Amino acid sequence: MDFIFQTWPWYVSGFLIGMIMLSLIYFGKAFGMSSNLSTLCSMTGIGKRVSFFDFDWKAKRWNLIVVLGAMFGGFVATHFMNDSSIVAINPKTIAQLAQLGIDAPNGKLLPDVLFSIESLQSPKIIFILTIGGVLIGFGTRYAGGCTSGHAISGLSNFQIKSLKAVIGFFIRGLIMTHFILPLLF
Repeated sequence: MDFIFQTWPWYVSGFLIGMIMLSLIYFGKAFGMSSNLSTLCSMTGIGKRVSFFDFDWKAKRWNLIVVLGAMFGGFVATHFMNDSSIVAINPKTIAQLAQLGIDAPNGKLLPDVLFSIESLQSPKIIFILTIGGVLIGFGTRYAGGCTSGHAISGLSNFQIKSLKAVIGFFIRGLIMTHFILPLLF
């Protein structure tokens, strides 16, 4: 049982993801988390007013279960299987964060200055989160899917549009990390 409670090597996780993708391809399904937002909107009946949401959401129930499973799995892993002593952050990353005024996470995955209840008292952080959420939502819709849909499902189906989207995700992520983030902090 100790194997289950420790971090799995990349080759185990990668193999499992690959097997899931083969199963989805076999059954004619496409994986993606952001498509669930459309499904949730369609469930409300808004398809009567907006044609984009006018589809049979019941055919996509299986993907809603995937989201619930991911949320449940994340909760269990965080609250019952979390060993913060194994979080190792590169000292160069810690130094770069310090230059931006962000303390090291100290055994956590995320720094408190950005990801704590207290951080929500800062109008600057609320503004950044709001604008970031709008940009992510717009980008996901504009790209026709999210990183998990394009990078995992789309690339495994050899879709050129997914390759273009993933390249765009990485380029924009690098621009954000190296040029825009230092301006914000």
